[in-house]
Amino acid sequence: MDDLAPLVQRWFDARDDRLPYLTHRQDTVTRGELRERVAQQAAVFAGYGIGPGSTVGLRTPPSFTQVEVLLALWRLGAQVLLFDFRLKPAEVEALCATCRPRFLVGAGTNVRAAFGFRPEYEVATEVRRTGRPAATGHRLVQFSSGSTGRPKVIGRTARSLAAEVERFAAVPGMPGEGDRVLLLSSTAHSFGLIGGLLHALATGVSIVFAPRVTARDILRTAVEHRVTALFGVPMHYELLASAADPPALPDLRLAVSGGELMPPEVAARFTDRYGVPVGESYGTTESGVVAMDVTGALRPSVGRAAPGVVLRAHRGELDVALEESPYLFDSGGTQYADGWLHTRDRATVDADGAVRLHGRADSLVVVGGLKVDLTEVEHVLRLHPAVEQAVLVHDGVTEAYVALAAGVERPTAEELLRWCRERLADYKLPRAIRLLAALPRTSNGKLLRQAAALQAAPLSPDAAPVSPDAASVSPDAAPLSHDAAPLSHDSATGVS
Repeated sequence: MDDLAPLVQRWFDARDDRLPYLTHRQDTVTRGELRERVAQQAAVFAGYGIGPGSTVGLRTPPSFTQVEVLLALWRLGAQVLLFDFRLKPAEVEALCATCRPRFLVGAGTNVRAAFGFRPEYEVATEVRRTGRPAATGHRLVQFSSGSTGRPKVIGRTARSLAAEVERFAAVPGMPGEGDRVLLLSSTAHSFGLIGGLLHALATGVSIVFAPRVTARDILRTAVEHRVTALFGVPMHYELLASAADPPALPDLRLAVSGGELMPPEVAARFTDRYGVPVGESYGTTESGVVAMDVTGALRPSVGRAAPGVVLRAHRGELDVALEESPYLFDSGGTQYADGWLHTRDRATVDADGAVRLHGRADSLVVVGGLKVDLTEVEHVLRLHPAVEQAVLVHDGVTEAYVALAAGVERPTAEELLRWCRERLADYKLPRAIRLLAALPRTSNGKLLRQAAALQAAPLSPDAAPVSPDAASVSPDAAPLSHDAAPLSHDSATGVS
């Protein structure tokens, strides 16, 4: 299978055209209506010369239009480069310089002013004379951050997308026909796109969108549309777990978190509040879903390998078997070799096949000749009742960036350092703790871990950074650095 057109047709034909597929507020698009819209969009794109092997960069906000356009381009046999709409023009141009799309398709008007989900956008198509046709059979191209600062360009074939949709469908407990999934995960990224939109199209699930990512709008949408499942990232579950006087959600039977490891304490608070355990879906952009536990019963593991996935714990890290490299333009470095994708996630696999993650391999740093796991320190900081989230980075020195919860007595950075000192060996202590107004996140809701982005984020009011020099240090502690740069107060970064 080298083309997505017959696969998309098969997904449409698999269920009754009268079934609802996409819903936002009072607007609902049935499968039959979407089929017609896709055909209309495809006719327009064909007029521009888009056809089999055309390379098309797609950059549209979350909307019914985004789904229509993506399926229309696949119906024509195009290779779609899926850009997150939050990317700045300079970032898009940098990716285009590498990938050379022949066409750019985007929302034509008022994108910058858009807030939350909108059903429809005007579509603008730009023809790029310097673009090139697809050199491979990949029909979906996505981008992922690289450790060298150069984005990884990742291609997915029609065969791999079909196999992943089938994997999701075979996972016990996944939503099926008649279910209504409130999709909070980004539709520009793998879990939201494939586990959400494409799986729903193949199985007859109805997808519901909230107008805005606020606890009030999410809960109101869940009640109004009697959603039976919730797909999101940990940030969404933190938000809902902290909601004041939330309504009962009697129809909700499952909730799944993907994109980032779910903190157990967040899952527990959500379950206490709504009576529904939070499951886990773990995967990579390169491979798609790797392991999944819809019920959350296997936590602290992320579940067992998804049907058809072959994995191994090798030298303390998780590898996933792939027939060929997913990387285009030599962007993967050494991350794929000898038939294995090296996820660079530290992991163990128990006798029952459950995968337990222990953080990124690069979360291990050496301080004074001793290894420190930054995720361990983050966990200790998050245990403080006033801490909402914490991120540690090591860029010559180790620094902690902390966001405090609302409505609680606010500790000083010195008090947080004292908290850590009581629970960690001195050599594990961060060399500075900085209180931020909010921790910056990627467009998919993941916490950013780049020092530059964290240093540029606004400090919390009246916050002053503190280092372990503010209190006594035991004689065997690692030497401290005193040259950490001050933070900037005049920029902020946005939220996959």
